[in-house]
Amino acid sequence: MSLSETPRLTTHVLDTAHGRPAAGVAVQLWRVADGAREEVARTLTNADGRCDAPLLAGEALRPGIYELVFAVGAYFAGLGDAGAGDFLDEVPVRFVVRPGLAHYHVPLLIAPYSYSTYRGS
Repeated sequence: MSLSETPRLTTHVLDTAHGRPAAGVAVQLWRVADGAREEVARTLTNADGRCDAPLLAGEALRPGIYELVFAVGAYFAGLGDAGAGDFLDEVPVRFVVRPGLAHYHVPLLIAPYSYSTYRGS
């Protein structure tokens, strides 16, 4: 099985307020079951706004409910944004992984007062 066929979860954070990738955003990944959360990964985005490796890959990416949590307030505060933390702190994105699907890409577009996400490719 090639890397493109290996089940994996990736993310990408783009700073739409400044028109660039969001480098240095802290990202946590949680697995959710029966109302409880278990942390399964923690990383920072690189200069391209991506993680250096998939958050989960292969057998580790099991069907179920997951939650990505992005520390966007700290990111904007680190840029010296005077309004950082006035509205957004952490952005949670909860999603479902279904059996048989190989690649989950969850991009996040951020600004100090808004965000958007979608299922990427």
